Amino acid sequence: QVQLVESGGGLVQAGGSLRLSCAASGSILRINSMGWYRQAPGNQRELVATITSGGSTNYADSVKGRFTISRDNPKNTVYLQVNNLKPEDPAVYYCNADIINVRLRQIDQWGQGTQVTVST
Repeated sequence: QVQLVESGGGLVQAGGSLRLSCAASGSILRINSMGWYRQAPGNQRELVATITSGGSTNYADSVKGRFTISRDNPKNTVYLQVNNLKPEDPAVYYCNADIINVRLRQIDQWGQGTQVTVST
């Protein structure tokens, strides 16, 4: 019914940058907040950044000043610009969206995850 498709992950040099994308599709009426989470092996899944429908953002302290979340509402897409990649950043990054579908049902939807890996 609704789906989040993530892209942009991959192998990145330490100190490098990449941009993650997450496109929502399906029977969507409206998307409220969207966010990015990450989970490294042996760690719990943690919040990275969120953005409301109006553009208000919130970041984890560990990524402030390095990551930027944004969204393109007509495209139902959220982005995460990742700069100055650090050793603690490699993880599977998951997109999340608070969606209202065409039946006016609220859906807490997750993407499949995209891997971010660091190389030297």
